[in-house]
Amino acid sequence: MNPKVSIVVPAYNEAALLPMTLQSIREAIATLDEPAEIIVVDDDSTDATAEVARAGGAVVVPVKCRQISRVRNSGAAAARGEWLIFVDADTQITPEAVQATVRALRNGAAGGGCRVKFDGYVPFYARRILLPVFTRLYFWFKLAAGCYLYCTRAAFEQAGRFDERMYAGEEAALSRALGRVGRFVLLDEMVTTSGRKLRTYSMLEMMWILLRLAIGGQRGAMRKERSVMQVWYGPRRDDPSAGE
Repeated sequence: MNPKVSIVVPAYNEAALLPMTLQSIREAIATLDEPAEIIVVDDDSTDATAEVARAGGAVVVPVKCRQISRVRNSGAAAARGEWLIFVDADTQITPEAVQATVRALRNGAAGGGCRVKFDGYVPFYARRILLPVFTRLYFWFKLAAGCYLYCTRAAFEQAGRFDERMYAGEEAALSRALGRVGRFVLLDEMVTTSGRKLRTYSMLEMMWILLRLAIGGQRGAMRKERSVMQVWYGPRRDDPSAGE
């Protein structure tokens, strides 16, 4: 039986956090009436990401992209389901979020997202300023966070898929495109994503990167400048809370 739901997980050197993500996905899809599959798109990892993914029950799609839009599109191309859910490799989902996603899609939604919280310690500036502002803006403008975005395959194709010219902000661009295709539904249910970037980059670094992206707009997100894109594509810094 072909799956109805395909959960696509892009991953680059995520052997440490991927097991928890896959466990949360397995627990969530076990509550569904629809058949589902898990696809991990391994983007040329140098750690045990692929082995961990297979042990966690996922189909592994190997790619060499180092660009998140292309990685997600590769996973969608390999998926067999009519409904697509994109989940980051450092994000733990819940049965409630997936059940609400399926209800929204059954009721005719073209796509959508959900609320997001961050795990572990989050610096004061991010907890009190950055995150409240950005989460409110995303919901205000009906944009899905990149760590959890869902849509029908038909709407995904009609919206033009993830824009492969972009190195950042591709989830916002697809959210707007899906909203033009049909109804875009943001769910009140919540998933938990890693706060490691907020812990490993200083306030000044994060503010500078976000300012550069804001000034550059979509055109700026199409340039893989090290000074701006280091959070996504630069060497990963050690999370001070790892192992706690």
